[in-house]
This record gives sequence, structure tokens and C-alpha cells, in this order.
Amino acid sequence: MKIAVAMSGGVDSSAAAAMLKEEGHELVGFTMQLWDQRRHVNVDENGDPLPSRCCSLDDVYDARRVADSLGFPFYVLNLEKDFDRDVVEPFIQGYLSGETPIPCVACNSRLKFASLDKMARSLGCDKVATGHYARVDYDNNANRYRLFRGKDHWKDQSYFLWELTQDQLSRAMFPLGELQKDTVRDIARNAALYTADKQESQEICFVPDGKYSEFIDRFLSHAGRESEIPEGGEIVDISGEVVGTHTGIHRYTIGQRRGLGIANEKPLYVVQIERARNQIIVGEADELDSLEFTAKGVNWVAFDEPADPVRALVKVRYRHEPAPATIHALPDAKARIVFDAPQRAITPGQATIFYDIETGEEVIGGGWIVREPS
Repeated sequence: MKIAVAMSGGVDSSAAAAMLKEEGHELVGFTMQLWDQRRHVNVDENGDPLPSRCCSLDDVYDARRVADSLGFPFYVLNLEKDFDRDVVEPFIQGYLSGETPIPCVACNSRLKFASLDKMARSLGCDKVATGHYARVDYDNNANRYRLFRGKDHWKDQSYFLWELTQDQLSRAMFPLGELQKDTVRDIARNAALYTADKQESQEICFVPDGKYSEFIDRFLSHAGRESEIPEGGEIVDISGEVVGTHTGIHRYTIGQRRGLGIANEKPLYVVQIERARNQIIVGEADELDSLEFTAKGVNWVAFDEPADPVRALVKVRYRHEPAPATIHALPDAKARIVFDAPQRAITPGQATIFYDIETGEEVIGGGWIVREPS
């Protein structure tokens, strides 16, 4: 087959390309230039660039080296404007509204995969391959493509792919889905690839130091939008009593304990963020527990929108252990999720993903956690 390969400059996409090349496929490599390095937003207090191990110019160079080594053509897609519009700006607006957004889901499905899929089709490619740890299969009986967790559950990236449509899944290939991370590195070493021992990024690619609020301050200031930076306000307990002050709601997230500056007999945590009142609401640990929540933008992968409640294992963040729940589909691509037992720190802005209740392996759908009405 002729296959378009997404090349991030890391070991995973490099090993995926090596596997497909070994199988005899015709490959075309693509790297996406996403973050505009020329704006000098990601700098420290001295104006020096912050180190980054993802979406950097070095990553583009590494991806090109791998393509050259394996002997297939390589192109760079400049998606900086799309990335700003579809990923960075929603990320910033999410924090400004009191949410804790996870931009990697939208980036993977709406930007990276969608853009590469479009380009691949224009070049006559049969499939689009990425280095994600996930699996896709076609069910003849259901006449439907099915998405599964990667065999390496610690590296599993199905959480970032639940927005993929049936059309996109029909062309998706995940060569690493059956493999463990150590095996993937061995494949890269055996192919003598430069990226075989390259470190991985653990942070959001455009926030290399992991300091989200400081990135937002720099970004808005650089864009002449200082007036959008949230001002300080009150920290109140669940009864409404003022117990402290905060320095801007974008500096806090649900479940946060450190950095509140409040002396209390028992530890206090952020349990709610109210943009309209510019308040941070704190409470004790048990006040973080919730039995249910609402999701929007729900995409059903395993079947069409169900008329009856669905039993599933549900995640509310990437490292959350999936927990049994009942999902009730609602109008306008929404759903109500009710857990069997309370779950901790269900956070607006995060993605939720639904897995098959029997095996926990198949992705049946997902959505975006929304704020409950006050």
C-alpha cells in the first residue's frame, strides 16, 4: 500500500515508519509545523527559549533524518495558523473560563489526523499511519470500524483518539498498537534510527515548562491582550465564607491543594471555579467526590447513538482508572454519565472516554466534561 506516515521526530513514529518500510509499503512522511517559534512566547525571565522536546524545529529535523535513513520522501505541513485557532486559543479560553482543558485530544483528531488524512488522500495514499499506541479493526458483521486500547496500557493513547470518525478510522493505521514500549525502542535501534533513545515529552507541547498560567500570561501580553488576564479575587468555602484570596482563576484547577495560602485544621482543595463571581471555592477531600457529570460533543465510535442506557467503563482524565458507570445519551450530542461509586475531581474541560464494560479494551465513545449549572 501507499501510506502517509505522521512523523513527530520521536521514537514512536520513527519505529512505526521502520515497521511499515520493512513490510514493503510505499511511504510518504509528513511532519506538521504547529507552534510558531518566532513569537518568542516560550522564554524564561531572561528571554532565553525554554527547552522543548515536542513540536520544535529540532523535531522537524529529526523526522527528516529518519525519513532519509529509511529512504522515503518527506514533507513539512505548516499548520501554525490552524494550531493557534483550533488548539491554542481554545486552551487559553478554557483556562480563562475556569476549566482545565486538555488540548491534545483536539490536536490529534481535529488538526493532526484530519489535516494529514486530507493531504494523504490528495496524494493517493491508501492509509494514514501514526505512532499512537492504539488499535483499529473492521467488524464485518457490524459494518463498522472499531477502536481499541493499545496493548501497552501504560502507553495507551486511545484517550486522545475518541473523536475520530468512521471515515477517518477506515484509513487509520496504528502499527504500534500490539507492542510494548521497550519493543518499540528495540525496533528503532535495530533500524539504526537516530531517535531510538530520544527522550519523550511529558508536557503539553506548546507549554514546555508545564506552567500553564505563566504561558497564558505571556501569550496574552505578547498579543497585546493584557486586559484578558484574570484579576485576583476571593477564595471561599462551600458555605460562601471568604477564607483567602486568589491571584487569577486561570492559576487553579479542580483538586488542587498546594499554593492556596490557607491555614486550616484539615487540608482544603479546590472543588469549584466560578468565573462569573471570580471565586475559587474550596472544600475538604470528600467534597471532591462526584457520582455523575454531563459530557458534550459526544462521539459514539462502536455504534450509533444508543436509545437505551449503556453500561461502560469510563475515564475522566488520562491517568484515571476506568470505573463502571451507566451512560444516558441526551439530545445535541450530550450524555449523562452516572458512576456506580463516586469519583474524585471530575474536571470541566477534560475529556472523558467510554470503554466496553466487559473487556475494557474497546472504545465505545467519548466526550468533553462540562460545567454543571450552579
